[in-house]
Amino acid sequence: QVQLVESGGGLVQAGGSLRLSCAASGRTFSMYVRGWFRQAPGKEREFVAAISWSVGSTRYADSVKGRFTISRDNAKNTVYLQMNSLKPEDTAVYYCASDRTPYGSMGYRAFEYEYWGQGTQVTVSS
Repeated sequence: QVQLVESGGGLVQAGGSLRLSCAASGRTFSMYVRGWFRQAPGKEREFVAAISWSVGSTRYADSVKGRFTISRDNAKNTVYLQMNSLKPEDTAVYYCASDRTPYGSMGYRAFEYEYWGQGTQVTVSS
């Protein structure tokens, strides 16, 4: 059974940092694109970042570019999201996800991802 489990969320002041982790189990994830999405209250789920199965390839939403960094450790089946210079508008539930097909492209739409974690809350106070 495939499972994705996020951790690392919490409450932080504006300008602070958090590091999210997403541990995966149930299959070999090194062949799959991994992504992070977020959903604020009353808003649609939105793309944050993705990292390819190919080393060094990443993709970011414009709103987080230069502040967030996605990385992965295939030996641990884990993907990370380092979030710096956090803003109140970054407040949301953050979800990690795994692509539908192996060796796919880095999609930014939620339907392109098959497996999802339960989410972790990130709250940024002003």
